[in-house]
Amino acid sequence: MDFSQMKTKEIEIILQQTDDTALPELVQMLQQDSRKAVQNLAAKYLRQMEKREKERQRIAAMWEFEKRAKAKGFQWIAGTDEVGRGPLAGPVVAAAVILPEDADLPEIKDSKKLSEKQREHLDRLIKEQAVAWCIASLNEEEIDRLNILEASRQAMQNAVKGLSQPADFVLVDGLPNPRITLPSEAIVKGDNRSISIAAASIIAKVYRDKLMDEYDTLYPGYGFAANKGYPTEEHMQAVQQQGPCAIHRMTFRPLSELYGNRTELDDAERMRKMEERARIDEKILKNNEKN
Repeated sequence: MDFSQMKTKEIEIILQQTDDTALPELVQMLQQDSRKAVQNLAAKYLRQMEKREKERQRIAAMWEFEKRAKAKGFQWIAGTDEVGRGPLAGPVVAAAVILPEDADLPEIKDSKKLSEKQREHLDRLIKEQAVAWCIASLNEEEIDRLNILEASRQAMQNAVKGLSQPADFVLVDGLPNPRITLPSEAIVKGDNRSISIAAASIIAKVYRDKLMDEYDTLYPGYGFAANKGYPTEEHMQAVQQQGPCAIHRMTFRPLSELYGNRTELDDAERMRKMEERARIDEKILKNNEKN
């Protein structure tokens, strides 16, 4: 192709319409052009190509744990992760995801490193493409009864058990989970190293964030929509002014120090909380169906 008589804008239109396989050859030709504007354009597209290749290699590396399990003869590899261990209020939520080998999830990584918009986009892609996915949660009563470590482990176990396609191998974020009895591998910082765990972390976080948005309307004043139950300054001021609400974890400090381990509820309060959760879960489910 002869670019010598073309304007820079015309060349850029051609580059925009060229697929990735043919682009390197065109960029190499443009680098030989004597015009500075064309050389700058070539440099721009070269940087873009390098960035895409680096991202392709990063995502390819995130499949290594899944490939290793496949090489051992396992077919249905699930990744599992939890969110919400640190907050003073709300549930701990876990998810499990089995992805097909051809899953296309651009920019996937640890949910904490993504914007809300990116998480919600990937949440939709993951649910559309996954072989199976499941979300499970344990509420503040169960957290207070078990402790947060065991509640997190139980939530992950429940998510894995709830998969419509049973897993035969599980990649677990962080430390080993003794409640998961299937063959498994624990991966430190797995939500940034395994694509299945990253997918689980994203759908769990999107679900929990929406749940805390609903709790914000149910229990106003604590800023749950913004802080998601974490002990921000605003949150702690609200607790001091209003006292704890029904979804606070009373075994967590400083709540346990201020109010004692108030873990027992009367039947009426327990029934009210169950009804509130059922309404919120139904609302979130309807919203997910719309999306």
